[in-house]
Amino acid sequence: MGFVGLFLSGAVLFLNSLMLLGKAEAKSVGVFNLFVGAIQIFIPTYLMITSDQSNWELYNIAAIFLFGLTYLYVGVTLLKDLEGNGLGWFSLWVAIIAVIYTITSIVQFQDTVGALTWGLWSFLWLLFFMANTLKMKIEKYIGMVAFVQSWVTLTIPAVLFFLGVWNTPVVIQIMTGVLTLSIILFVVGLLKLKVSSKTKNSGREIEAI
Repeated sequence: MGFVGLFLSGAVLFLNSLMLLGKAEAKSVGVFNLFVGAIQIFIPTYLMITSDQSNWELYNIAAIFLFGLTYLYVGVTLLKDLEGNGLGWFSLWVAIIAVIYTITSIVQFQDTVGALTWGLWSFLWLLFFMANTLKMKIEKYIGMVAFVQSWVTLTIPAVLFFLGVWNTPVVIQIMTGVLTLSIILFVVGLLKLKVSSKTKNSGREIEAI
């Protein structure tokens, strides 16, 4: 996905994370989702029409559609106060596609940073499936994940590209470390979430007895 697209996606995910953390109002965030989602549908459509139609060109363009459609779906869901089940199933589909992009980043392009990034995005889309379709009460955890990812996988890479230092050896090493640390943070948070859930369930069982 183009770095301007990453920049805009960073803004959207940042706002979405604040909404999930209870810091921003849902409908106002939904409007921004629609705005950026529309941009990330229009631009890749134009790029697709004017491209050379090669498989890797379309492969890169398709990635923009994944984000654009997600933001449009989130925006409509928030503004219309929809139940979210459909958004969850769509997120599961995108999570699976993101796994393919993760594998391709390693096998085809030998891009460790790209693979880690797509892996993190896949995890986030999976969380949206778990919250919207499986109805798991993990909004705060998703908000934390989305907040971190809005910076380390989207905003910061875009800014580094604009500054002309992206893909330099030092930056690649730093980003690999940052993304790896982010994964560790998310795993620790997930383990704490499970422990908290088990503690609550045990408390309910004791009360029932």
